[in-house]
Amino acid sequence: MLDLGFVSAILAEKSLEEVIQFAAQHGFTCVEIMCWPKGKAERRYAGVTHLDLDELDNRRISEIKSLLNKTGIYISGLGYYPNPLDPDKEAADTYITHLYKMIDAADQLGIPVINTFIGRNPSASIEENLEDFARVWPPIIEAASAKGIKVAIENCPMLFT
Repeated sequence: MLDLGFVSAILAEKSLEEVIQFAAQHGFTCVEIMCWPKGKAERRYAGVTHLDLDELDNRRISEIKSLLNKTGIYISGLGYYPNPLDPDKEAADTYITHLYKMIDAADQLGIPVINTFIGRNPSASIEENLEDFARVWPPIIEAASAKGIKVAIENCPMLFT
């Protein structure tokens, strides 16, 4: 039997605790928790922060684990969907740094998966994007693999932008 969950971005105005309580009250078994850096969203469902990685310390980890144990809900993955292949190197570096924070957070919380986008440079050719991918992604995957974390990639057409 498969477990039924949802992406927390749909409850953007709720706290992590409220999202988990909602899941428990409505028969879900898991939730993908959004953990964008705090800030203004640039597109629909982006910028949702139910888990602030900059405030994730031992106390917060304990609170989250206690909440999950109490409700019977588990976190299926941490979600963050930026563009790591952004042609703006500063922006891309910011996104990549946050992906590494997600890997560490997943490890600390015992969450087996982080979910994200591959990204792309819209002004570059497919071949150039593949070259960027080959440069950017192997170290991220290696860091995740070293901690037993899987990286899931969403293939989203971004039709709403």
